[in-house]
Amino acid sequence: MNGDGERLVELVDELRKRNAQLELALSSRIVIEQAKGILAERYRLDLDSAFAVLRGAARRHRLRIHVLAEAVVTSPRTPSAIELELVQGRAPSLSERA
Repeated sequence: MNGDGERLVELVDELRKRNAQLELALSSRIVIEQAKGILAERYRLDLDSAFAVLRGAARRHRLRIHVLAEAVVTSPRTPSAIELELVQGRAPSLSERA
């Protein structure tokens, strides 16, 4: 294979890797958005507050946010990390948001 052919193979390989990364990021983002909606509905939070709870719980419990979001989406029970975040008063109350 000549230099141009090798370069083309490298470019295609790089584009495949980049595409896989983008697909993973999009999939992760979708799960996070779903979890925000579920938490907002369960706890009467606005979407920003639901994300703050999700992010705070993930940080405090050293979890990846998409892993915690997936647990919210796939389980009928709220993960304990989220419940602790809410119980410990780290989410804005309804009166603070009004």
